[in-house]
This record gives sequence, C-alpha cells and structure tokens, in this order.
Amino acid sequence: MQASDTTKLSTVPRWLYTLLRYVAPFIVTGIAAVVWLTWPVMHNEHFVISLAAVIICARFFGFGPAVVCTGLCSLVLAYFIFPPPGFGVTQNDTERLTVFIVISLLTAGLARKRKLAERQAGEAQQHMAAIVESSDDAILSTTSDGMITSWNPGAQMLYGYAEAEAIGRPISFLLPMDARQGISSVLTTARQGKHVGSFRTEHLRKDGSRVTVLLSVSPLRNSKRVVVGCSAIARDITAQEKAEEMLRRNEKLATAGRLASMIAHEINNPLEAITNLLYLARHDSDARDDYLRLAEKEVQRIGGIAQQTLGLVRENTSATDLNVAETLDQVLHLYFRKLNSKHIEVFKEYDRNARIRGFAGELRQLFSNLVINAVDAMNDGGKLRIHVQNGRDWSDGNRAGVRVTIADTGHGIQRSEMGHLFEPFYTTKQDIGTGLGLWISSGIVEKHHGRIHVRSTTAAGHSGTVFSVFLPGTVEKHKAA
Repeated sequence: MQASDTTKLSTVPRWLYTLLRYVAPFIVTGIAAVVWLTWPVMHNEHFVISLAAVIICARFFGFGPAVVCTGLCSLVLAYFIFPPPGFGVTQNDTERLTVFIVISLLTAGLARKRKLAERQAGEAQQHMAAIVESSDDAILSTTSDGMITSWNPGAQMLYGYAEAEAIGRPISFLLPMDARQGISSVLTTARQGKHVGSFRTEHLRKDGSRVTVLLSVSPLRNSKRVVVGCSAIARDITAQEKAEEMLRRNEKLATAGRLASMIAHEINNPLEAITNLLYLARHDSDARDDYLRLAEKEVQRIGGIAQQTLGLVRENTSATDLNVAETLDQVLHLYFRKLNSKHIEVFKEYDRNARIRGFAGELRQLFSNLVINAVDAMNDGGKLRIHVQNGRDWSDGNRAGVRVTIADTGHGIQRSEMGHLFEPFYTTKQDIGTGLGLWISSGIVEKHHGRIHVRSTTAAGHSGTVFSVFLPGTVEKHKAA
C-alpha cells in the first residue's frame, strides 16, 4: 500500500479504496488506447504509451494494479495493434510482447521501490519534524553566515521570541555583548564541517535576563553533502546550576564542620596551658611575670592558628599567583593531629618553585579533600606520599603547569567503583562520607582547565590509591558563544 493510502483510508471504506485501485488500471489502459487511436504521431509508439500506463499505475496505485495494467496492455497490443487481428500474432510480435511484459514488470517494481523509499523518507522527515516541534530544548538553524532560518517552540519558550521575531535575524542577537566575538569561531568551525561539542555559555532572553545554556552546534549539509548552514541545540541548565551550587555549599558546610572540629583540637592545648599559667601566676607572685610571658606566647599561638585557618578557608573572587608546595603544607598542617594519631608517615617531594595562577581557596579545598580521603583510607602506620613538580600536559597541546600526585597505602578502590568516583552522592566511606568531595574536586580541576586521574589497586600487601592532578600555569577564560 502506498504513501497516500493511509490518508485515503481514513475517509473511505477499505473495500471501496481497494476496488478503486484495481479499477484504475482499466481506466488508464483505456486512456492509453484512446491516445493511440486519436493521436497519429503515437501510432508507431504503442509500446511507449503502454509502458507509460504501467508506470502511472505503479506510481499512483501500487504494484498490484501495475501488474493488472501490464496484462491489459498486453491484451490491447495483441488484439488491436499487432496484425493480423485477434490472438494470431507472429513469432516476432510474441517476442516483443514478452519483452514489453518483462520491462513493464521491472519498471513497476522499480517504481514501487522508489515510492516506498519516498514514503519512508517522508515519514522519517515527519518524525524528525515532530521531535523538533515537541522538544523542550531550543533547536534552531542558521545560514552559513549566522542568519536564523528555523525556530522551534522550545526556542520560543526559552528565549521569549516568537518564530516571526527570530527568523531572519543574526544568531548573535541572543548573545551578551561580551560573548559575541566567540560566535564567529563557532560558525567557522561548523562551516568547516566539524561538530562543536556541548559547552556552557550564557544567552539573553527577550526580557534582557541571562540564561545559562548547554550549547552544541553542528553543520547542516544539503543532498550533495555541502555545508549550507548550522544547527544549534540549547538546553536551559539554570536549575541544574543552582542545584549544583547548593551541593557545593553543602560540601563547604561539611568541610567547615571538619575544620571546626580540628580547630577545637588545635586550640585546646594552648587554652589549657593558659589556664594553668594564670592559676600559677595568681599563686606565685615571684614568678608571675614569667608565667604571664608564657601565657602571652600561648595566646600568640592561638592567634597563629586562627590566621592560618582564615587563610585556608578564605574565598578568592579572582585568580592569584600561589606556590603549590606552600599550599599543600598549609593543608597538611591542618591535619597534623589526625596524621599523628594514626601514625601515618608523610613523604614529601616538592619542587619549591612550582607556581600556578589559580583560585587559592578552591585549590586548598581540592588538596584538603584528596588528603583527608587518603587519611581515611589508611589504617594505623600507613604512608602518604605527596609529589609536586613542574610538568606538561602532553595530551592537550603540551601545556605547561604543575603536577601534584597524592598516593596512599590504604585499602584501595574496587574496579567496579572507579567509574562512579566523581559522581555526586557516591561514596566509598559508608556512613562517614557525603559523596560530594571528589565531585567538588573534579569541578575545581575543571574550572582551572586541568585534569585529574586516579589509579588504585586492592591487591593484598600492595593496595593503595594514587590521585594525579595537573593544573595549568594560568586559568584560561571559558569560550563563550
């Protein structure tokens, strides 16, 4: 049944439509005979007229009616056209009839296949159009120079512009002024036939508000595979970003809780000392000055702890130059008591000249997460190795930077868990983990355009985990489009 059958069957009974299909070959054959009789020019082209009749039946009514038309045309040729009249045709006419029947059947088959292919292509196109129309994502297409040519309902919902308002305008009108230069490189990449993978950027709504989207751009090709434009898909991830920010804040609160606990341990000893020294000063007037000087030193010690803690958690809104080794030492000092209580040996191999430009507070949080994970994974008497050196990221344009390696001799991570380590709420610490530490760490590394890798083994006697972090020397700006 052909492509138009479904529409017709919805308005007429099936049996009537089938009857009409098989009556059609008789009508088409009759028309072909009339043309041959009334048009002298066609008297010598009876095979052409008959073949045209078969093709029309195959094209508009299907393969079955085309076979019927082939039989009817054969009868007309044998009875009316070939001399002598009747069925007493010559051997030559028989061969010509046979050739005509074979060609007609082949033609009908080819016409049927072509129509089936057209129907399938049409259905696929309608299916794709339905997907585009029903998608919540903004889907639009542009010419090669960036003029918008299509605009789906998802785009209208996201940006607030109706289709008539958007089509014919440059795609740059959706971008903030500070991001419009980036669209040129994106369009150039698409014109070269390359796909621009998903990346986060900001676009403008009709009301002037900004919306964070995940954007991907692909080249549009015509039937000759020539790039004639671009297609873009934009997904609103504003809610997702807010949820991620809330998770980050939760992790920061958890980190603050751990810091408060450790700070309480750190200042407990000097506070006890101050209490004892003040007691002694009240009861021993001869050595009062010595006791007070010692108490003053303990107060200074508490002040030093407070300053160090503030430096560890203070946020930076802009990238600053920092020494990686010194930052790691600050983190290790914070966990000094816990390392001692578990008798963990720390081996440091530092390049003291290793420096990068980054967000100090976030990098301290990154190193803190990795160190505390290593400490929690080890039993008493474990070994923690920290290596800092200048290096290069050969997998990404030979970038210069600093590589930090943190290795422990803990119980290791199961192979089945490795693929989930950087997912939010996934933890191997059972009840003591939030499942956000490594996810936050991965985000910090990504923000600095770095890379983080992990290797681990659970083999008895050789278990342990190694985290390797590469941080480029400078923080590059995100590309926007």
